[in-house]
Amino acid sequence: MEKVNHPKHYNKGKIEVIEAIEDWDLNFSEGNVVKYVARHRFKGEPLEDLKKARWYLERLISSLESKSREHTGDD
Repeated sequence: MEKVNHPKHYNKGKIEVIEAIEDWDLNFSEGNVVKYVARHRFKGEPLEDLKKARWYLERLISSLESKSREHTGDD
């Protein structure tokens, strides 16, 4: 059960990433950015995790840009 609840790459420091995500009340995409960046050095494929973080970050940016355009009426 340790591999499910507390794998080694989840516990590098005083808190688990999920605790920060929940405490900061991040949404799914924001939480995934934090998760993948925080864990990338402790897993087998660090570049893959950073690319995953970038994908979620780009999604967040696109969403904010879209909302901004809707709000201002710009296209």
